Amino acid sequence: MSSLRIFVVNHKNICSLHINNTCCYKIRASLKRLKPHVPLGRNYSSLPGLIGNDIKSLHSIINPPVAKIRNIGIMAHIDAGKTTTTERILYYSGYTRSLGDVDDGDTVTDFMAQERERGITIQSAAVTFDWKGYRINLIDTPGHVDFTLEVERCLRVLDGAVAVFDASAGVEAQTLTVWRQADKHKIPRICFLNKMDKIGASFNYAVESIREKLKAKPLLLQLPIGEAKTFKGVVDVVCKEKLIWSPKSDDGKDFERKPLLEMSDPKLLKETTEARNALIEQVADLDDEFADLVLGKFSENFDLLPAEKLQTAIRRVTLAQTAVPVLCGSALKNKGVQPLLDAITMYLPSPEERNYEFLQWYKGDLCALAFKVLHDRQRGPLVFMRIYSGMIKPQLAVHNINGNCTERISRLLLPFADQHIEIPSLTAGNIALTVGLKHTSTGDTIVSSKSSALAAARRAEREGGKKHSQNSEAERLLLAGVEIPEPVFFCTIEPPSVAKQPDLDHALKCLQREDPSLKVKLDPDSGQTVLCGMGELHIEIIHDRIKREYGLETYLGPLQVAYRETILNSVRATDTLDRTLGDRRHLVTVDLEAKPAETSSLLPVIKFAESVREDLSQASREAVENGIHSACVQGPLLGSPVQDVAITLHSLVIHPGTSAAMISACVSRCIQKALKKADKQILEPLMNLEVTVTRDYLSPVLADLAQRRGNIQEIQTRQDNKVVIGFVPLAEIMGYSTVLRTLTSGSATFALELSNYQAMNPQDQSTLLGRRRGLS
Repeated sequence: MSSLRIFVVNHKNICSLHINNTCCYKIRASLKRLKPHVPLGRNYSSLPGLIGNDIKSLHSIINPPVAKIRNIGIMAHIDAGKTTTTERILYYSGYTRSLGDVDDGDTVTDFMAQERERGITIQSAAVTFDWKGYRINLIDTPGHVDFTLEVERCLRVLDGAVAVFDASAGVEAQTLTVWRQADKHKIPRICFLNKMDKIGASFNYAVESIREKLKAKPLLLQLPIGEAKTFKGVVDVVCKEKLIWSPKSDDGKDFERKPLLEMSDPKLLKETTEARNALIEQVADLDDEFADLVLGKFSENFDLLPAEKLQTAIRRVTLAQTAVPVLCGSALKNKGVQPLLDAITMYLPSPEERNYEFLQWYKGDLCALAFKVLHDRQRGPLVFMRIYSGMIKPQLAVHNINGNCTERISRLLLPFADQHIEIPSLTAGNIALTVGLKHTSTGDTIVSSKSSALAAARRAEREGGKKHSQNSEAERLLLAGVEIPEPVFFCTIEPPSVAKQPDLDHALKCLQREDPSLKVKLDPDSGQTVLCGMGELHIEIIHDRIKREYGLETYLGPLQVAYRETILNSVRATDTLDRTLGDRRHLVTVDLEAKPAETSSLLPVIKFAESVREDLSQASREAVENGIHSACVQGPLLGSPVQDVAITLHSLVIHPGTSAAMISACVSRCIQKALKKADKQILEPLMNLEVTVTRDYLSPVLADLAQRRGNIQEIQTRQDNKVVIGFVPLAEIMGYSTVLRTLTSGSATFALELSNYQAMNPQDQSTLLGRRRGLS
């Protein structure tokens, strides 16, 4: 048998693969199982790892060496060009046959109808492709503040990231947020200054803003050749070469790499030499090994230093996160993307170069983190997993530590945005997509079995010693999940009829598994379903998805702000509950004090008087705590959560045989009595606001913000624009995007982020309460 073919039906194209005579029958059988699930509709040139007609082995296609894997994310402020950069990366790597465009709505990673209509990324999308022998698992993340959780849960499982900047704007509001998220997870980064062809683009300004605002040390690996309309290529500072893209090439695949010569480019060569010398000095300051090399052999002439030695040192500095390499280009004009791909493989870490303490406890057993759940109407929940150790196969039974349950993986897929290829196995370091896990949610830790988890816990206890003695075995094994921010907006949602309520409940349950930042609760007074989200756009998208994906025409109530309440003085209250149920008498007497907490805390601070603490059983203690927490869920003014309050239990008398539920009920009633007696204060969410506006429209924007109770902190200059930075209450910013567009003829942009909760002044508080009671 000279060759074997597998056919991939792909938008009416059939891609044939030839296998050398040396391939054994086992590989033939495995290749038959490699069934692509690719619906018609988009051109892919090949599966990852299948370059031309040459296949060395199935193992190299599916499980490349760990050193050759790069798990990276693309992160940036909204509209910096993340999705366009991702599209170019996919095209040049041979993953797609045509260039997708955000404006045309035909991009690979923005596949949701809502994303294509709005031209923004809402859900992060994973894509797997190969570049020069490296396997790259790339995740395109959203830039809008409403979907910041999407960025958070993706960064949690990535090894490296590419931060994309608009070269005309530099560091923007959401750039700071995603940069801080990457700092939290200790992720090495590369900076890509995009839109170098845009009017107002400034390489030096963008680099300076990285240095000043992000407090990072930029390593200039490239210089632009021209800016704005004159931008035509980049200079490779490390190799002293210029890369010029052919103006005749529509897709940017053709570019020339030429050494810089004194004869043809004297000015450019001088600039590059100075930049290279500065780069060498910068790296030598940060890396002792490189400093010894430079001071030894090459102290007289830096030009003699080989590019490979400099690249190795830059990689060490990047992985140590003491500096960030900076590259530039224009994704839309197809310039600078191939060198960015080279830099990803050269400077960002492989999975084995990231230090994960928990891996030593598993000794090669399966350990994976579920970081995202998608709901597919045909296949059910699709769970994205980062495999840290061990191997995953179809039909494998796995144990979920968080849910304490065992589930079976029915199928295993390689992720291609909304289209997936079925595979027979996947090893550590990869990102997998699994079908069949019914109970797994975002942030769950997956292991091979309960006994494997217990064995790992014992190893952790033995090796960790006293450091872990306070934690339970399960807690020690859980991988750090994802911090879910508190929602700031809420509204009621109703089905078209009572008969459709179960369908709505099912849709919301599925959407909550996909998006943990969406909270759904039942209003106890009205019995209505309440949606809680991260912003106006977030709730609008959820409403739209319920209509399109689940066929339900739902009705949204008016958007409400998530206020909170607190107290201003100390109050004491007592309460007695005496009730006979059947032949049992339940009698509880409570004496407690509520006062403002010394430090800000969302949950109540609970203290017990010395006399109470000694006599209190564990069950009674838990009943008291449950009563306190349930009482603080709804405050006396607006029914909003009560925060920054400390509760001290002075005495608790319990009749023998009294149930825990009665203790909780009595404590809860007593706290509500105390809260009503106290001086109360409403806290409202305060937003960080950043408005970028031209000088002509600065005055009307400032006047409008003054009417919205805005507090302007500073007005910065960014190229020809003004950037207004300040705080504004969330209640005053509803519908602001429409007003801002009207005021500035559509030329201004703004970014919002929750800052904190602040006390309302008495006049605004009484106005709000009057409006809620229908008096104004």
